[in-house]
Amino acid sequence: MILSRFAILPVLAFLLPGVAHAEGLGIEGNYARADSHWGTELGAGYAMGFAGFSLTPGAGVYLRDGETKLYGRVEASYSIPLSATIGAGARFSGENVRPYATLALPILPKVRAKANAGPKYYAVGLTLGY
Repeated sequence: MILSRFAILPVLAFLLPGVAHAEGLGIEGNYARADSHWGTELGAGYAMGFAGFSLTPGAGVYLRDGETKLYGRVEASYSIPLSATIGAGARFSGENVRPYATLALPILPKVRAKANAGPKYYAVGLTLGY
């Protein structure tokens, strides 16, 4: 009986496609502290989602003190409908791998304020898309 109740969840996920389903391209602009310096992150990613969960690999450039460094990242998150998106990620830059927690709040459709925080890495900014 309990198993049959849980079996309906995947069916509901397909019948309600607009509920917490993030997928597609997105861009981000953040003010961040990484590699012991403050600077600007400009990046892009592609979210692959299902039933509120998403996996988002991405890459970008980190601009600081006249230098440009490349970075990559991957995030796993869950979106609460019409509310917050919470998750965890990892940022790769040079030899450094920085794990972090992430929180995003909707401002407008397809626009979110976002914050990342982890050991030796902090960022706040905007995300467009997904």
